[in-house]
Amino acid sequence: MNNVNKSYYTKNSEEFIEGTIHVDMSKQYELFEKYLKPNSKILDIGFGSGRDSLYFQSIGHDVTSIDPTLIFCEKAIELGLHNVLNIAAEDMVFQNEFDGIWACASLLHVKRNDLVNVLKKCFDALVNDGTMYASFKLGDFEGVRDGRFYVDMNIDNLKQLTSAANLEIIEYAISEDVRKDHSEKWLNIIIKKHR
Repeated sequence: MNNVNKSYYTKNSEEFIEGTIHVDMSKQYELFEKYLKPNSKILDIGFGSGRDSLYFQSIGHDVTSIDPTLIFCEKAIELGLHNVLNIAAEDMVFQNEFDGIWACASLLHVKRNDLVNVLKKCFDALVNDGTMYASFKLGDFEGVRDGRFYVDMNIDNLKQLTSAANLEIIEYAISEDVRKDHSEKWLNIIIKKHR
C-alpha cells in the first residue's frame, strides 16, 4: 500500500471503522461462500474494520487477516480476531495455504502496474482450485481521489490482469455501494486458481 493511503487510514481509522463495520455484505458473502467448504482457511487481504474477518471466523472458518495499517491490526485483535498480521498485499509470501482469499475493496489501492504481481502472490497463496473474491470500484480511473489512491476496474481490464497471473474469473456481478450516502457501482469478481 502506498504512503498516501497508509497515512489516510491511520488518520481516519475511527471514522472508517464506524462507517464500514455494520454495512450489510450478505450478497457479497453469498457470491463467495458457495465456493467454500465448511472450516475453510481464508485470507482476508486489507481487512480494515475487521467486519468480514469477524463474520467468516464466526461461522467456523480459519481466518488470517492482513492489513498494512497498524491501528486496524490493533483494533482487530481487540475485537477478537485470531490471526492478524500487519503486512500489505504486496509483501505476502504465502504458499498453497488458503482455500479462499477475500479482498473486499482492498486491491483497489494497488497501482495498476503492480496488480499482476499482487495477483500472482494471491495465486501462490491459494491451494489448487482455491477461490478468491475481489471488488473494485467500476470504471477506469487511476489516481488520488478523496485523499486516497485508487485504481478503478472494468471486467475487461480485470480479465487481462487475472489471466496474466494464471487466474480465471468465473463469475462477476456489478452492485450498488452498500454504504449510506455513497452512489458508486462496484465490480465483484470470483476468481479460481487452476494449475
